[in-house]
Amino acid sequence: MKTSKIKSFLTDLFFPKFCFNCGKEGYYLCPDCLSLIDVLEEQYCPICQKRVIDGKTCLGCRSKTRIDGVYSAVSYQNKLIKKLISRFKYRPFIKDLSKTLASLIITHFYLSNKLDFLITEKSILVPVPLAQKKLKLRGFNQSEEIARELSQSLKIPLVNNALIKIKNTQAQTELSKEQRKENIKGAFFCKDKEQVKDKKIFLIDDVFTTGATMEECAKVLKFAGAREVWAITVARE
Repeated sequence: MKTSKIKSFLTDLFFPKFCFNCGKEGYYLCPDCLSLIDVLEEQYCPICQKRVIDGKTCLGCRSKTRIDGVYSAVSYQNKLIKKLISRFKYRPFIKDLSKTLASLIITHFYLSNKLDFLITEKSILVPVPLAQKKLKLRGFNQSEEIARELSQSLKIPLVNNALIKIKNTQAQTELSKEQRKENIKGAFFCKDKEQVKDKKIFLIDDVFTTGATMEECAKVLKFAGAREVWAITVARE
């Protein structure tokens, strides 16, 4: 038996999984409860919030953002989704939830018939980075864990060391839309432009709210030579 399988077996033995919704053993989200979550097919402009085709930023808003479009798998208004993401990001951290959350994104792309758009020769996955202080506290970057699951399932290269966070910022959840923009300004840096140059970048995060963090990341990546930057998240406000 491979080391990874032994580790998984021991983890399940001593720390069994239970569905967050119904309590069924063996899952964090059992198939029956998973079926209760509406996976989105429609998408909305990241600026004006109007429904758009193919997740693309609408024509009237393209001059206001560096984000080419947004794909989000589910609505953040779903209470079960909020619970899953909260247990993923906050104590007690359940790192393994990345598999469940990434599966929602994959289902979304299947339902939207957009896998060909996602999987191209120029495509790479770039997780929104964490500051070193928060990374040490949590022990992992939740965006990177989701991106790693997507990379393994969809065979899209994961580039997790080109975009870095260079300053500690206040938690965005505590701020207004304008405060978020100011708080995150200058927080990111591309330390390896060759990895992102002329690439179709899919920027991975857990939740899209005001888009301030994604916008700042997209600005840095476009300046470094990225051809396109698309946001992909598990949920959207």
